[in-house]
Amino acid sequence: MQLRYAFRLYPDAGQQRAWARAFGCARVVFNDAVRAREDARRAGRPFPKAGELPTRLITEAKRSASRSWLSEVSAVVLQQSLRDAEAAYKNFFASLKGARKGPKPGAPRFKSRKDARQSVRFTANARWSITDTGRLNLPKIGAVKVKWSRTLPTTPTSVTVIKDAAGRFFASFVIDTDPAEDAARMPAIGQSIGIDLGLTHFAVLSTGEKIDSPRFLRRAEKKLKRAQRELSRKQKGSKNREKARLKVARAHAEVTDARKEFHHQLSTRLISENQGIAVESLSVSGLARTRLAKSVHDAGWTAFVNMLEYKAQRHGRTLVKIGRFEPTSQTCSTCGTVDGPKPLHVREWTCTACGTLHDRDHNAALNVQQAAGLAVTACGAPVRPEPVLAQREETGSHGFPTGNRAA
Repeated sequence: MQLRYAFRLYPDAGQQRAWARAFGCARVVFNDAVRAREDARRAGRPFPKAGELPTRLITEAKRSASRSWLSEVSAVVLQQSLRDAEAAYKNFFASLKGARKGPKPGAPRFKSRKDARQSVRFTANARWSITDTGRLNLPKIGAVKVKWSRTLPTTPTSVTVIKDAAGRFFASFVIDTDPAEDAARMPAIGQSIGIDLGLTHFAVLSTGEKIDSPRFLRRAEKKLKRAQRELSRKQKGSKNREKARLKVARAHAEVTDARKEFHHQLSTRLISENQGIAVESLSVSGLARTRLAKSVHDAGWTAFVNMLEYKAQRHGRTLVKIGRFEPTSQTCSTCGTVDGPKPLHVREWTCTACGTLHDRDHNAALNVQQAAGLAVTACGAPVRPEPVLAQREETGSHGFPTGNRAA
């Protein structure tokens, strides 16, 4: 499977200006492709073919006076921008026809220079490399300092340079993992687990373990409010406003990074310790419209389950999702009696049939495990149901290095 490894870059002032040119040129080519399609649609003509656009929007445009500055950046960057536009249209039309699952994307729109995230991609044709000193050498950019946080398992196929809203630069590498190495890293074990996700505790396991919710956003609220208040008082268009905007963006980036690190550590631990994992599919979009919206977003359940999905697929584990309407909080995990719905303030209850005293969340986790068919026998023999395919692709996120220094 393919994974993405990202590493922090530290460019100097000249390299930052070169990247600003690359971001701008890629954005212009993308917008030109969208404009060409929109003009054809309004005029009732067929869309220009994908093979026509590179010649018209790159090769011929470089020879014109209005687009001659396109030659200042690598041609691979411009070609990849056209491919991104083509992929956006394919996804849009496939969604209209019902051939693409998941949320329906809108029609491609023009990119703005004020977008919070800017990126360019270099494939192997760009002849980028890792120097002996561990720097990332990119065409028409130069050798950029990289903070390698770990080694890359294989040689990457491409690298994407990203500038986020906080002004940080990252190099994101795409690699193909080796299934044999992934299987050897985490051999099969005879243990399964059920997980009940919540707000008071981020997760309660069928083993009885309760994992507290870090509440990263709640803990940073005071700092975020103060930074946002300072931003609102700055004059629009001023340099002080841009400084205040960066301060707000960096504060939000700290919260996001901390939450992602927590999800990674917990998901990796659960995958390494269990052969089968059962979770309940939650309607996060519905819960986000309630009074608990801020806490729901702060927990980040969807991102956590997505990590479990791709890590389970990578290491040969079984991840099972049960329906959100399964009465896990109403059913006695001992005798199976459905005792009816209970308000949220009821954290413990006694089964009227067998008299067992239940912790609400632990009982739900046990029911999640049983409903998924992952319960083990008394001697510990694992039960392995058919694996459930992920509803959408998740090729990783999370990551980072390669090359001589990385190896």
